[in-house]
Amino acid sequence: MFDWRETLKFVRRKKFPFKFVYSDSYWLVDLGDHVFPIKKYRLIYEQLLRQGVKPEDFISPQKPADEDILLVHTSRYWNKIKTGNLSLAEIATLEIPFSQEGLEFSLLNVGGTIAAAVSALKQGVAVHVGGGFHHAFSDHGEGFCALNDVAIALEKLKKENQIKKALVVDCDVHQGNGTASIFSQKEYVYTFSIHQMDLYPAHKPPSSQDVGLWSGDGDDKYLTELEEYFPRLYQELKPDLVVYLAGADPYSKDQLGGLQMTMKGLLARDKLIIESACQISLPLVIVLAGGYAVDINDTVTVHMNTIKTAQQASWKYRYRNHFAHMKEKP
Repeated sequence: MFDWRETLKFVRRKKFPFKFVYSDSYWLVDLGDHVFPIKKYRLIYEQLLRQGVKPEDFISPQKPADEDILLVHTSRYWNKIKTGNLSLAEIATLEIPFSQEGLEFSLLNVGGTIAAAVSALKQGVAVHVGGGFHHAFSDHGEGFCALNDVAIALEKLKKENQIKKALVVDCDVHQGNGTASIFSQKEYVYTFSIHQMDLYPAHKPPSSQDVGLWSGDGDDKYLTELEEYFPRLYQELKPDLVVYLAGADPYSKDQLGGLQMTMKGLLARDKLIIESACQISLPLVIVLAGGYAVDINDTVTVHMNTIKTAQQASWKYRYRNHFAHMKEKP
């Protein structure tokens, strides 16, 4: 006989059966009048609390060690970053004000993705309420990205023998040029990017697999292309860890993209990527990446839909066996 009282207790205690990584420092950076919606991190955090996420389910990120950063970035570039000696040209390429607060933001985002990846390996899924700064190259930053958090996290895990093979699924509207370049000679990481072609970056170093779309392609074209690769890539590659850059910027009202996807289409994207990973028990870490809608609440809604999809998939596939063991013995 099934004990529903115990089941309800379990559900209430584990409404979100995975950890979140977040820091208040993420939204305290003063960017002035900038398109980057830094406040989205705080708004998502507040939404999660209202949705029942408990304070103890949040992991506070720690700054990475220099040796971790140097697994990806050159010593020359890292010295410039940590001492604030970027040239005017380098700051212009970065396209975002750089300060001590900005350095703190970048470092904590690296630490956050590392923490989320470690948690995903333990619990199956983890969400970093941040991360996804895929335009940072080994020797320079650009496109709002100073340090490549995903690349540093994967290199650290590989060095520590926590993973042997990884898959990056980049669904930001912009091609992950920095990540593609960094891993171009690293066979253990397979980089997948589906993005808008007639958009920044002008030069797109090849990923392991690039899927180029065009302005106005919309939901049907996007999802048809994505279904060509998922869940097939999961089954063929069998990675030890999947990193999903769940960008909100393919949305139709985004200021920096033109793919014209609807909320419904983005939700279908999330379900395909997340559910098919959970179904075959691939550890999955979700990072938010971009999102620049005219109304910041639209960006927050897209990101929250991604998180809710992860919640539902975790219950559906990762925790169904728990209930099978809750039946009373005859």
